[in-house]
Amino acid sequence: MRLRHKPWAEDYINENRHIVPEQPERWQGRWSERFEQRAPLHVEIGTGKGRFVNELAASNPEINVIGIELMESVLVTGVQRAADAPKKNLQLLQADVKDIGDFFAPGEIDRLYINFTDPWPKKRHAKRRLTHEGFLNRYVEVMNRGAEIHMKTDNQGLFEYSLSSLTSFGFYLRDVSLDLHRSGWQGNIMTEYEEKFFEKGMPIYRLEAALHQ
Repeated sequence: MRLRHKPWAEDYINENRHIVPEQPERWQGRWSERFEQRAPLHVEIGTGKGRFVNELAASNPEINVIGIELMESVLVTGVQRAADAPKKNLQLLQADVKDIGDFFAPGEIDRLYINFTDPWPKKRHAKRRLTHEGFLNRYVEVMNRGAEIHMKTDNQGLFEYSLSSLTSFGFYLRDVSLDLHRSGWQGNIMTEYEEKFFEKGMPIYRLEAALHQ
C-alpha cells in the first residue's frame, strides 16, 4: 500500500506536543509523571492511525496507554483523534520499536499490543517480524515479570510463527483464538485493518502471551 505524504503532518504534531513528547527518552522510568497518575502501562507498537489506542484509553481510564508509530504521515491521524477527544491517559510516540529500551525503564511496561503488523513472509526477512527473538529480547527488558503480549493478525503464517517464537522464548500462551470474531471473546477493540478484514469475512487470529512470574 502506498503511503500518502502529508506535508502538514510535522507542523500538526509540533502543535500537539502535549500528546506527542518531543524527546520521549526524557520520560524513561517516569511516565506516571507525564500521565499525572500511577497506573498500569499498556503500549501498542506499530499503532498506525491510532484507532486502537484511542479507544483503549477512552474505555479504560484506570490505565495509561502509549502508542508507538514511526511514520509521521500515519501517526498524525492518531494525534488528530487524540486532540479531538482528549484523554489524560494517552500519549503517542513517533519512534522505532527497535529503540523501545531508550524510552522505557526495565519493568516499566505491563502489557504490549502487537496488532496487524507486517508479516514479512519471506524466510530471509524473519528477523524483521515483531515476534522474532531479537524483538522479544528488547521487549522483556522493559516488561514487568508477569507482563503480557496481546497479538492480533489476519496472517496465518505470522500467527503460527509467533506461537512458536513466543513459546520457545519462554512465554506461556492463553486465550489463543483462530477466529476471534466467532469465538465469543468479549472486550475486543478493532483496528482499522481488522475492520476491513472482518467485513471481508476473514478470520482474525489472536493470542495472549505472558511471562512467567
